[in-house]
Amino acid sequence: MVVSTKSPDRKLVFGKGNFQHLTEKIRGSPDITCVFLNVERMAAPTKKELEAAWGVEVFDRFTVVLHIFRCNARTKEARLQVALAEIPLHRSNLKRDVAHLHRGAGSRYIMGSGESFMQVQQRLLREKEAKIRKALDRLRKKRQLLRQQRTRREFPVVSVVGYTNCGKTTLIKALTGDAAIRPRDQLFATLDVTAHAGALPSRMTVLYVDTIGFLSQLPHGLIESFSATLEDVAHSDLIVHVRDVSHPEVELQKRSVLSTLHSLQLPAPLLDSMVEVHNKVDLVPGYSPTEPNAVPVSALLGHGLQELKAELDAAVLKATGRQILTLRVRLAGAQLSWLYKEATVQDVDVIPEDGAADVTVIISDSAYGKFRKLFPG
Repeated sequence: MVVSTKSPDRKLVFGKGNFQHLTEKIRGSPDITCVFLNVERMAAPTKKELEAAWGVEVFDRFTVVLHIFRCNARTKEARLQVALAEIPLHRSNLKRDVAHLHRGAGSRYIMGSGESFMQVQQRLLREKEAKIRKALDRLRKKRQLLRQQRTRREFPVVSVVGYTNCGKTTLIKALTGDAAIRPRDQLFATLDVTAHAGALPSRMTVLYVDTIGFLSQLPHGLIESFSATLEDVAHSDLIVHVRDVSHPEVELQKRSVLSTLHSLQLPAPLLDSMVEVHNKVDLVPGYSPTEPNAVPVSALLGHGLQELKAELDAAVLKATGRQILTLRVRLAGAQLSWLYKEATVQDVDVIPEDGAADVTVIISDSAYGKFRKLFPG
């Protein structure tokens, strides 16, 4: 049910009438086992007060999303991001607990240290936060080094984004054929950024970066952690926006994803070249996209994947400035092996009488410059 709430600057979340109405509904229904309030934090009435009045567990948006994040954090960086997001919650709980702790009883200082219990706990939280941020900085530097290594090897990077549970991981598995990828049908199944290599029809190898699922109205305390997981998107060559067209709020989800991408201040060419994929078309009989450039697919069943790969091939070539060239090389030299290592060789037409071959390659401007410098003439 939807009820009106007080404005954000008011002390109480509910008006007296709505609170009484909710209490009667919840108390009178044996089917209600818990209540989820779409508010970021509950101040007044508090969680405990609501649970006492309604007789069921009560959850706010921040607690629910944080719990899902925590359950899906598998790498060290993801766990650190969740721990950082929990710090404001610990501070809030500390203030509430201290307010009820031994009112007026005993000394307010800890064993002559000159610090009150509140001050000691606040200091410990500050130290914990500083330690987490320091560890995250070390991991970010390591990830930056990995990005630099990918850049040197000149693998195009395709970031796959979308609303949570839209099928990103399933699509990447279908595009790469990587049997080790384990998609899961749940919110925020991907909290850790991972990269998977795949070949396009041109034989060009690209890296698909699987990102965390997006969420509308992300709780404020999680914005920093969420944004940090999307750093790799800014360094990609192409963005693929996956949409679950079977979802009843597919348009709202699209607006949420685009709003988040724009908030990351990504380069305009990267946003303008984005490829939109309409996934789960097998769940919508007779589906046909209304957007002119959208590619309909079923990642689960494999429908539309060849069309999508062709679209990605053209988009990556355009975004990276790669070109398709036919080069005459000597078979006796190191030219052919160099091209196999530094470019994408599509075809080799050997000319025995000349001891040479015409080699068709996809090559970047920088690699072609190196080739001309190493093998002049």
